[in-house]
Amino acid sequence: MTERLNLTPSDSVTIRSSSPELLEVEAEYGPDGDPPPKHWHPAQDEQFRVLEGQLQARVDGVEHELAAGDEIEIPREAVHQMWNPGSSRTRALWRTRPAGRTEQWFRELGGLQASGRVGRNGMPSPLAFGVLLTEYRDVFRLVGPDPLLRVAFAALAIAGRARGYRVGSAG
Repeated sequence: MTERLNLTPSDSVTIRSSSPELLEVEAEYGPDGDPPPKHWHPAQDEQFRVLEGQLQARVDGVEHELAAGDEIEIPREAVHQMWNPGSSRTRALWRTRPAGRTEQWFRELGGLQASGRVGRNGMPSPLAFGVLLTEYRDVFRLVGPDPLLRVAFAALAIAGRARGYRVGSAG
């Protein structure tokens, strides 16, 4: 069974298979995308294969232009960004090993989109991200001084929970 989750207003993933060892999704990236925040994964390796269109990747400061058929490996702890700079949609096969809680992370982001608990730009608020980034530190971390980010996200998470954001409640 496949299930599509909208992660942003223009990007989505369709879950192809999920096990503790591997999460495999087909990602769709909208055209004319901007780089997401620099981030890294503490315990997962990622592999992308472009099926259609193009992707731009920045991995540990090195730029990669990927076209249909190209693949890239992103090892755990590598700082990276991935986006579609082209004028048409891009599809890519995205594998995460081990899966960890990556599927749950995607479901949380998809739940915020589905519930409409996003800002005018279609993105979750800083309060919602504070809750998610605190809960999913094992899956996803933003780049920056860790002690400062932890304190900032903890404060945002407290305010976010007070405003009703909860993990596992679709936003």
